[in-house]
Amino acid sequence: MHQMNDDNNINKAPQNPKESSFWEMVRYLVIASLIVFPFRMFVAQPYIVSGSSMDPTFKNGDYLIVDQLSKRFSEPARESVLIIRYPVDPSKFFIKRLIGFPNETIEIKNGVVTIFNKSHPEGFSLDNSYIEHKKNDNFSIKLGDSEYFVMGDNRANSSDSRVWGPLPSEDIVGKPILRLFPIKKIGILPGEVNNNEGQK
Repeated sequence: MHQMNDDNNINKAPQNPKESSFWEMVRYLVIASLIVFPFRMFVAQPYIVSGSSMDPTFKNGDYLIVDQLSKRFSEPARESVLIIRYPVDPSKFFIKRLIGFPNETIEIKNGVVTIFNKSHPEGFSLDNSYIEHKKNDNFSIKLGDSEYFVMGDNRANSSDSRVWGPLPSEDIVGKPILRLFPIKKIGILPGEVNNNEGQK
């Protein structure tokens, strides 16, 4: 630890204003970094949509602010939009919609998604009114503990759980809370839909 001498009065006017301004700017940048870095790491972070797998809900180039904190305290709702890590390559990020929860069975027949769980052993179907690009595929999977099923809104052109399987819970990054671009689509909670009655 360096001790300050009496002649180095903290209130003394600087002899070189330019040098003082430089160090003031450095100090403010350090303080700002200490605030912004944890915020971006743990609370919220910007993402830019690349690709058409969520068309028409999200378009290529959409600029989103993603909430990364709330997932630590509550489970996302069914049909909410999520930013996820691609399980095959965690360095890549995807944007998908949450369809199935752990221990549920997901069946797709001619493009219609039906979900079976303890609360609805007879199954229930999702509204999917937001889907414009449909695909009449057939698929079935039983999810395990801590596994989710996600799909893109562009069902005809999306790499999702139908292709690479269930999404591990640890690969959920967060959900968009704000769309900042394009200007005409600025809004909060972009892509949110009203859930059906059989949510859990």
